[in-house]
Amino acid sequence: MRSPNPPSPERSAELRRRFAEEARSERPDLSTLCLLVGAEADGALDEAGIDAAQMELDRLAGQVPFRPGGPASWATALHHLLGAREGFHGSPADYQRLESSLLHEVLRRRRGLPILLSVVWMEVARRAGAPVYGVALPGHFVVGFGPQEQQVLADPFDGGRVLGGGDAELLVAGATGAALHPSMLTPADPLDVVLRILNNVRAWAAARPERSDVALWAVELSLLLPSHPARLRYEHAQLLVQRGDFRTGATELEAYAEVVAAVDEPAAERVRQQARTARAMLN
Repeated sequence: MRSPNPPSPERSAELRRRFAEEARSERPDLSTLCLLVGAEADGALDEAGIDAAQMELDRLAGQVPFRPGGPASWATALHHLLGAREGFHGSPADYQRLESSLLHEVLRRRRGLPILLSVVWMEVARRAGAPVYGVALPGHFVVGFGPQEQQVLADPFDGGRVLGGGDAELLVAGATGAALHPSMLTPADPLDVVLRILNNVRAWAAARPERSDVALWAVELSLLLPSHPARLRYEHAQLLVQRGDFRTGATELEAYAEVVAAVDEPAAERVRQQARTARAMLN
């Protein structure tokens, strides 16, 4: 991927305001949140580009057969349209590319990580009226159709292949070595999907220390979600220090230490020492 220019500070502030507002709405819109993530990553994604991505999802939904039948028929219809005809799929190489986590790029390239391809499946199928939802299997994201007692799973990373008996068990065993538990097959909350996408972006950046700018915006968007791991505040402070903002980073480390102190005083003292070290860098 070309190294995208970040949005201007004013544009970024507006994107984050909208992201926080959407995340706290009564029914957060998954495609909107994903496209706001994309606009934070890529300053070239303007309002016209966001609208064009939504229109592409609408266009694809218009190609889905009208009410094809039960869950299996919906899964098959989406496989034929998005996988076979439109060519959406993934490969191991896609894990090395940031654009595999950006919805507008996935729509353009027809390639992406399992969770982003699943977002395409969910958003197209939802617009077409399908009973669809994400299923966050450990190590691999898929989509589900229909109520749990009639659930049909499909793997968008594999072009939307409809999973037969035992396939989900194999996916989980291959990713974690663990057995499939029924609780793993419940619908994923849209905000959990967004947090998992941002986790993937953070993991991509963590393997590339020169891209701490990407890690920073991914953490800052995660912190705007109504529910997020408290440890993200620590990661945010560390990134600020790493990027030379010693004063703000030290202040955030001290605030995090106060939270930790209630349950683990020795750990809190270690964080306070990191804050003192950061402040010393100001001298």
